[in-house]
Amino acid sequence: MKSYLAAAVQMTSLPDLEKNLMQAEELIELAVRRGAELVGLPENFPFMGAESEKVARAEAIAHQSEKFLKTMAQRFQVTILGGGFPVPVGPDKFYNTASLVDPSGSELARYQKVHLFDVNLPDGNTYQESSTVMAGIRLPEVYTSKELGAIGISVCYDVRFPELYRHLAQQGADILFVPAAFTAYTGKDHWQVLLQARAIENTCYVIAPAQTGQHYDFRYTHGHAMIIDPWGVILADAGDRPGVAVAEINPVRLEQVRRQMPSLQHRVFK
Repeated sequence: MKSYLAAAVQMTSLPDLEKNLMQAEELIELAVRRGAELVGLPENFPFMGAESEKVARAEAIAHQSEKFLKTMAQRFQVTILGGGFPVPVGPDKFYNTASLVDPSGSELARYQKVHLFDVNLPDGNTYQESSTVMAGIRLPEVYTSKELGAIGISVCYDVRFPELYRHLAQQGADILFVPAAFTAYTGKDHWQVLLQARAIENTCYVIAPAQTGQHYDFRYTHGHAMIIDPWGVILADAGDRPGVAVAEINPVRLEQVRRQMPSLQHRVFK
């Protein structure tokens, strides 16, 4: 693993596939101009709209998203994570799917979101992800690159389930991706602290692309796409507007933290 720059992209995706992909392309190009070799897009990067519309258009969104990721990776010669897009399963449901694509356009890893966001929030908003999303049934695998390190993938609500990240750490992960469309209500209190916890307890870098702002109706997301080091230090924060958070992934720092705090070696219950 070498030292390199990674980017967490922050978007305000809308119910408009073409506009969203144009925005994503602009932000990928911005990240590449800043030197990033690993770029993460947030959950729902190609489409954020009513779930019924997403179901109806899932096949087209999936096709365009997969084509887009391959094209962008090849054009900019970077590895890209598409942090979440619908892949149809049956007539009325889809998998919330994250895909990691290398500079040749080949898919390296694919993960179907396991934990679904079925929550009634105190602000009056109700989310019932399971009404349209089929939960994945497999834990994510770790993809190991000689240059970029060992990469583990999760999606949004997964961040509240530390056992998933401990699994990734046990598989040798150096970097944990957490692409998200975190609600504004929960994000203000929980987003940063959860990301820092996952980084600290697993002594891994965390790359967390994010959605921000108002998307449709009364759907607001928190923003603050981040990159966090294995000690829990926030290296980059995109704030609350579309943009990119760029920071160095440094294997020397990773080794230093793991040597100073070898907590994974001290585990009693496995």
